[in-house]
Amino acid sequence: MFFRFPVKAAAAVAGGALAVGAVPVVLGAVGFTGAGIAASSLAAKMMSAAAVANGGGVAAGSLVATLQSGGSGGLSLSSKLLLGSAGFALVSLVVGL
Repeated sequence: MFFRFPVKAAAAVAGGALAVGAVPVVLGAVGFTGAGIAASSLAAKMMSAAAVANGGGVAAGSLVATLQSGGSGGLSLSSKLLLGSAGFALVSLVVGL
């Protein structure tokens, strides 16, 4: 039984690393790019809806602004820690760690 623990722990660590690595890829895929929000993307639709709701502009600190910040400049250390912890916890639950 003991030999299974390192495998499960390694899977949980890999899940945390995958969560941190996947977020920039997913943000770019939905249109939050380093060059700005891509035209005709999900990000553009989100930005349009946020601008209409706020009277013509996207509010600082809103979901769209936060996602664009992550898409253009990458994730902060605290965001990486949070995502890594969430990925680790999720995989730990799945593998029964």
